[in-house]
Amino acid sequence: MGRQDESWHGQMALFEEATLGEALKGRPVLVFDLETQKSFDEVAGRNTRQLGLSVAVVYSFADDSFVTYFEDQADELIRTLARAELVVGFNVIGFDYEVLRGYGDFPRGTPPTLDIMVDLQEKLPFRPKLESVLQATLGVGKTADGLQALQWYREGRLDEIAQYCQEDVRLTRDLYLFGKKNRFVLVSRYSGTPIRVEVDW
Repeated sequence: MGRQDESWHGQMALFEEATLGEALKGRPVLVFDLETQKSFDEVAGRNTRQLGLSVAVVYSFADDSFVTYFEDQADELIRTLARAELVVGFNVIGFDYEVLRGYGDFPRGTPPTLDIMVDLQEKLPFRPKLESVLQATLGVGKTADGLQALQWYREGRLDEIAQYCQEDVRLTRDLYLFGKKNRFVLVSRYSGTPIRVEVDW
């Protein structure tokens, strides 16, 4: 998992959440998510590289912008991610990057990546879902889910997938900033008090 240099990392701890976003401006730090064309049930051997890209969204702290990519722009998306100082996402290493490897050269270890799911899984006895972290930490939930996005793809409703994907990216960005400011996030599981997980982002 990618790490920022210690001097910058320590400096960021002094900023409020909004100021964190300001401080990241001008830096090629990206938040990334994608949706697929198919489910694992539709491809042989649960091969992630055969799932196909329907829509991807990248948020850039450099200019506070969201950019949407479709399948015919997969090469451009790969180049954008490869140039990043850091890519932030949730389950991107084991899933999103593997989907992109179905389109071209995307070497392991590039780009430096903070995979929030991987980081939390290393500290928990279970694999957390994005929804459970968002609800417990930010008090908000996802606007749809992957199954809904697959149905929209079958119906040709790419604009709705893009809106949903962008909202997931926005929430992941806010989760990253919360953890960076507060040095912890909360994770809910079934019932009971959410689990507090210390983070060092």
